[in-house]
Amino acid sequence: MSERGLILVNTGNGKGKTTAALGVVLRAVGQGLKVLILQFIKSGNGYGELEGLKRLGDAVTIKSMGKGFIYYKRDEVSPEELKKHKTAAQEAWQTLVDEVNSDKWDLIVMDEINNAINYNLISVDEVVHMLRNKPKRLHLILTGRYAKPEIIDLADTVTEMNVVKHAYQNGIKAAKGIEF
Repeated sequence: MSERGLILVNTGNGKGKTTAALGVVLRAVGQGLKVLILQFIKSGNGYGELEGLKRLGDAVTIKSMGKGFIYYKRDEVSPEELKKHKTAAQEAWQTLVDEVNSDKWDLIVMDEINNAINYNLISVDEVVHMLRNKPKRLHLILTGRYAKPEIIDLADTVTEMNVVKHAYQNGIKAAKGIEF
């Protein structure tokens, strides 16, 4: 393992941010690294990657701590519903900070954290502070749309996924095992 852990960001409006992070997870497991995936928005229901990751055994731990996607219809979200999402994100954030400082992991994926920051569920300043003060050897991947400039500036590698064409645009529903 390298002496200095890297910070990677997968962002943009295209498909594949989490999927790309999971590719790195597979590579890391193949090299004997211990991996934690902490999901900030996803609730842990119906995602094929969860079942697939279980098959990797104890090399990967996944914690789905979100309440599910709500921002596709943001104007329809009640203040009560938003409060539930913020509470869940804050609990996930505290868990993340504890895990980052535990020195148990070689790689931590912060799935959909960029969305959580963008919708003010988590403070960008707190995330920046954590990134600057993480254990030196720890690799981190931050996924989700709307990565903030402060996060991009700290990252070693930033990949932006952009939609060129998507089946949904032609009325094709999400395919089990491909989209979820």
